[in-house]
Amino acid sequence: MSLGNLYILSAPSGAGKSSLINALLADLPRSEVQLSISHTTRNPRPGEENGVHYYFTSHAEFEALIEKGHFLEWAEVFGNYYGTSLPMIEKSLAQGIDVFLDIDWQGARQIRQKLPNVKTIFILPPSRAELEKRLFGRGQDSAETIAKRMGEAISEMSHYNEFDYVIVNDDFQTALGELKSILTAERLKLDTQALRHQQLIEQLLSA
Repeated sequence: MSLGNLYILSAPSGAGKSSLINALLADLPRSEVQLSISHTTRNPRPGEENGVHYYFTSHAEFEALIEKGHFLEWAEVFGNYYGTSLPMIEKSLAQGIDVFLDIDWQGARQIRQKLPNVKTIFILPPSRAELEKRLFGRGQDSAETIAKRMGEAISEMSHYNEFDYVIVNDDFQTALGELKSILTAERLKLDTQALRHQQLIEQLLSA
């Protein structure tokens, strides 16, 4: 058993998932919580750094890692590979660090089959109207594109009941507090505490 917990955070576009995880990472030290960094074969975009945003690698290197069983999950999207490194996650968990994966419900299903103890969290918007407002507020997409995104969001949200926890992101600070509460509750569970404080418990119970 590891000291850290593995979390999957999923949400429809516009629900505020990225803002919540970024705020969580800013508030807590890297010795407590980290966001998993994926491998990819696509080229870096302006401002992206290797080892910070992604681990950029060649197709041949990625395929060699697939053969070795290196990835917890991987997929090919528009001709490029994306994958989550299992050894890197296991190393962080062994050090007592909670690790977050930013993955959709389909990826969550794949990982849950391999790691039944993974904790899953789904972020919901407070209403369809608010979700649409947030998507329009980005000022990046046409009305037609946003209509398509809304359809995709509704499909995504229909899988909320496959997750362990659900947070409604109406008030951001409240949602962030609820996210932190999940981490705290999971850290205080019996199995984790018994492992983390094994020496203390032995001393307290010794004759």
